[in-house]
Amino acid sequence: MEEHYKKSIRRIKKITESVNRRAEIYSGIAKLDDRGTARSMRVLQKAPSPGKKMQKIGLGLVLAPEPVTIPIGIALMAAGKILEKKYNSSTIIDIGHETKNTIGTIKDIKDTIN
Repeated sequence: MEEHYKKSIRRIKKITESVNRRAEIYSGIAKLDDRGTARSMRVLQKAPSPGKKMQKIGLGLVLAPEPVTIPIGIALMAAGKILEKKYNSSTIIDIGHETKNTIGTIKDIKDTIN
């Protein structure tokens, strides 16, 4: 039984090291001063949301008084809903928060085992 706990602790330590390395990489990327990198980081910080935009356009077309725009608007709203499920609007900040949550959870598990 004690061997099982030792294996679990070793596995948790490996996971913790991996998460810490990942967090260091993300913070290192954020500190780069290259213009291309800065542009990429801006995109990651402000993720586009094409699905919501398509839904808004579709709603505008559905509310338009012309009968031709209603089927087009419904199709755009459906396509926007599909895109919203496919492309989430997560940013690098969300990744950082999830990494911190994972580190906290791993520390809690280690504390309860010890």
